[in-house]
Amino acid sequence: MAINVDQVYKTILLIINKEQRGYLTPSEFNKLATQVQLEIVDTYFETINQQMRVPQNDSEYGDRYKNVQEKLDVFKTIGSCAYTAPNNTVPGYFTTPSSSGVASGTQTIATLTSEVSYPLTTITQAQVETSSVFVTLETPTGSAGTAYANFTITGGALQLTSGAIATGNTLRIVLYPKDFYKLGTVFYKEDRAVEMVRRNELALMKLSPITKPSEYFPVFVYENSRIIIHPQTINSSIEATYIRKPSDVIWNFSSTAGYYVWDPANSVDFELDITEQTNVILQILQYAGIIIKDPMIIQAATAEIQQEKQNERN
Repeated sequence: MAINVDQVYKTILLIINKEQRGYLTPSEFNKLATQVQLEIVDTYFETINQQMRVPQNDSEYGDRYKNVQEKLDVFKTIGSCAYTAPNNTVPGYFTTPSSSGVASGTQTIATLTSEVSYPLTTITQAQVETSSVFVTLETPTGSAGTAYANFTITGGALQLTSGAIATGNTLRIVLYPKDFYKLGTVFYKEDRAVEMVRRNELALMKLSPITKPSEYFPVFVYENSRIIIHPQTINSSIEATYIRKPSDVIWNFSSTAGYYVWDPANSVDFELDITEQTNVILQILQYAGIIIKDPMIIQAATAEIQQEKQNERN
């Protein structure tokens, strides 16, 4: 169960406005909420690292390692890795998966014979710049759309680079967020886990015919978001598990008579487990105190966060 964004925002406003300390706008809240969600996900990796070094509690609800892994489950995914052939100075490599495949925005455009520029309406330029963009051309015959590549999207508009398209056709823009965050396991042909090694380890492995990488026992070096597989004869069938970046939190609204009215249909909840709600509120309050320049909120939220961390260590 995810954390409801409206409940969190209204709780924040209730606390900071209790004595008319200030106000946190929806835009400010969305930015803080997105940042806090990412920070909390980051803490899971360190918690797992710590729990691997201590004896575990095997009670039904007290196993911290299991609990953190369950909180991470929603962000775990797998994707194919695209291959780039070697050149004179760079070996062949695979790029990490770029998107988990959940569309973050779409727009359909009815083409006009004399038009080569169409403004973005249901998606934004900012979304485009942080997403993988796919455009298809659909004809009036009703057949499946075909990939269309003769375009650029700049300045909040789609520009056709090969001239106008006749009236009656449809361009469909679909955005997939670039949400790769942390690499997990690399697989070759779906069932062979590829071992990650350092460059110095690879050099030593190549010295012996017994340990030299082969297609049955491949290895990889991971640098600068590139997966360099050895032996270099492998140039396809690579997949990787990874932790995806959480979706940006959005408290969307309509404005009526000067009031913000929550728009649940176009809002995005936190993806964190419901057990993190108190932690989310405290960390947002800590940042909110800086924005509204109230040291009392900062101190109170910080003290609560430190107490929570101390309880987790004990």
